[in-house]
Amino acid sequence: METKRFKASFFGVIVAVIWGLTFLSIKVALREFGPMSLPLFRFVIASLLLALIMILTRTRFRIAWKDVPMLSLSAFSGVTLYYYFENNGIMRLTASESSLIVGTIPVVTLLAEMIAFKIRPRRTVMLGIVLSFVGVALIVMRSENASTSVSGYFFMLGAVLSWVAYGFITKPLSGRYPMLTITFWQMVIGALGCMPFALAEQQSWTGFSTSVLLNATFLAVFGSAIGYWLYIIVLDELGPGRSSVFINLIPVVSVTASFVFLGERLSAMQVAGACLAIAGVYLASSGS
Repeated sequence: METKRFKASFFGVIVAVIWGLTFLSIKVALREFGPMSLPLFRFVIASLLLALIMILTRTRFRIAWKDVPMLSLSAFSGVTLYYYFENNGIMRLTASESSLIVGTIPVVTLLAEMIAFKIRPRRTVMLGIVLSFVGVALIVMRSENASTSVSGYFFMLGAVLSWVAYGFITKPLSGRYPMLTITFWQMVIGALGCMPFALAEQQSWTGFSTSVLLNATFLAVFGSAIGYWLYIIVLDELGPGRSSVFINLIPVVSVTASFVFLGERLSAMQVAGACLAIAGVYLASSGS
């Protein structure tokens, strides 16, 4: 049992590093990919790899027809809509800022659950929610990309809300099918949803630079197929509560890597805001 938990924790750290680096890879890949052509490329490849993983692990593909509408809605919200907002946001913001906004998803989810189910939160949870929003406010107020950041922050807000909606829509399905099955079909349907947007971008699918192609491939292979697969293992072994600890590491990885590899700098106030936001998400998640 302890060996399995250690293995799951190790996978959790790997997932946090992978998903933290995806913000940098998206930033680089969007230099030549359109914001919806990139997720189309990403999830076509990821779907094929996930299908191979399902065959090797003998995971069933079958989904009842009555659940297809709900599955399709979750795919549209969690893949098509989410990456429409996120990629457009990352185009307008730094990778650091983008990851810190997306990092508030656990807090926004808790807030939505409190409102929807009239849950009375603990003081620790309320403190975490307040701290996280104060932190985000400081990050937004001191953005050095004032000319483009306003729309960028609205796009990232759309990404956060899309993912929260995705979580609520997916929850009824999670008890009926293996999460690997649900994730696979969400990727397939989500990729189909990206196609009309990608066609409108009139993307040229030739002449990509090596760095852009490598980053797009990293997003497909590691950011999507392997990342989601490992996180499902972490969820199964540790449960949602303990698994959220690793999700909280993602902005830390992104901000650090953005500083090292992209030369991105946060102002002193934004650094303070980032610390508050991360601490707030941790408090809210651990106290829920």
